[in-house]
Amino acid sequence: MAKVLMYCTAVCPYCVRAEQLLKRKGVQEIEKIRVDLQPELRVAMMEKTGRRTVPQIYINGAHVGGYDDLASLDRAGGLDELLSKSEF
Repeated sequence: MAKVLMYCTAVCPYCVRAEQLLKRKGVQEIEKIRVDLQPELRVAMMEKTGRRTVPQIYINGAHVGGYDDLASLDRAGGLDELLSKSEF
């Protein structure tokens, strides 16, 4: 199974929706980095992704983007393929 990492906050509805979509796709474990609890990690996220908003999702080390990007990838048929690959 793919390794999924998600920068998130506790109250972000898009973070919840991203997690729900990933769980529906069979992802059992999501490593969450809570930027609301550790603000310095938000700075690191912004430097790494060039984005300020959460969620920011990585699958097997590749930056997918936010919830809208994840949902678009799913609609285009690419999410299943990405998730079927094991961590490299």
